[in-house]
Order: sequence, then C-alpha cells, then structure tokens
Amino acid sequence: MTRTVLLCILMFVSTGCASIPFQETVLVPIGSGDPRTLVERFQKNMPASYHLLNTIVIEYAWRKFTGIGFVDIDTRNKQFKVVCLNPMGVKLFELSGDQNKTTTHYAIPALTKNGDVATAIGDDIRRIFFDPVPSSDARIGKGKYKIRFQQPFEPGSMEYVFGGEVPDLIEKNYYGNDGIVWRTSYYEYRDWDGMRFPQGIIFHQYQYGYRLIIRVKEITS
Repeated sequence: MTRTVLLCILMFVSTGCASIPFQETVLVPIGSGDPRTLVERFQKNMPASYHLLNTIVIEYAWRKFTGIGFVDIDTRNKQFKVVCLNPMGVKLFELSGDQNKTTTHYAIPALTKNGDVATAIGDDIRRIFFDPVPSSDARIGKGKYKIRFQQPFEPGSMEYVFGGEVPDLIEKNYYGNDGIVWRTSYYEYRDWDGMRFPQGIIFHQYQYGYRLIIRVKEITS
C-alpha cells in the first residue's frame, strides 16, 4: 500500500481509542510429534470458507483510526469479498478478488483518485487470510517452544511459526533481501461452532510503516 493511498483512507475513518489489547499466546514445550501432523490438524480445524464481522484499527504516523469490516473468505478457491464502513455506517469501499486480482465494486471518489486502493487492500487481505499453512516441502526448524516452517515466496521467503498449547499458527512473516517486509500475528484462538479461529490479528507492514489491528466480533461458515 502506498503512503498516498493510506493517507486517503485515514481521512474517511474516525479517530480510535487505545490499541486493541490481545493476550499473548502462552508458549509451552513442543511435543515430540511430527510437525507436519501438527499442520494437518491445524488446517483441518480451520474453516475453508467463512464470513467475518470485525473492527479494524489502522495505526500510522502516530495516529489511530477505526472502521467496521464485513469480510467473506474462501481459502480453498482463494476468493474474498470485503465491505468497509466508518463508525457512522457510511460505506467507504466494497471489493472482491481472488489470488491474482481485485475488483472495486464501490469506493468513495477520494479513494479512487489517489492511488490503487483496491490492489493495496486486496494484497493485505491475501497476506492475512490466504495460505494459512506452509507447503508440504517447507523447511522445518523445531525449537523448544515454537516450530518454524520456511519456504520460497515471490522474491523472498515466507515463514510460518506455530506455538501454544494446541499449537496454532501464531505468525506469518515475509522476508525480502533486506529483511522482514511484513508480519501477521494471530492471537486468542477459540472454537466457533467446531471451527478454530483467532479473535485477534495484527498485520504489520514494515515497508510503509503502518499496522492493522483486527478484532473478530463474529464468524460464521
């Protein structure tokens, strides 16, 4: 997301309060089981498609703003739909997309004339919600409290970090040639009608210096 696009979005959402706090995942010693079995169990418990109602806090340049998001995710077919409102219920944009492209169905004029907001938002959605598990040939590094899976991705590499009592996916990290580019952290997993899903998500874009904090209010399949 370019700086121009981000600043334009922030003009149309309201100032938020303090950062949404999430409980840190309690790390426990990893058992002796096969790490790939752990990944298979995690993937089986994650919903393949779901609908989210969430609040979003955008932090950028020492400022905080809030919005309300309605998101549909289909991880099997890698498709998504998203509608974002400001706290007063005014629609800011409506998008849909797949693994390769994003379509703008509606956006307030100020968003469309100051950069490619659809691509920027679509890229972040893919990073947060698509590809929740590593590939079968990812390199495994098993520590006392975490298991790391690393695999090539675009020009760099993707790292998946699992930890906690279950364990669950707690981080996705993308590294370029000069270090980390973005990180998604997942917090407070709970069971929702047989599905397992994090209540809190933080996406940190180091390249452009902003952070998205997502609190899931409702999830349905």
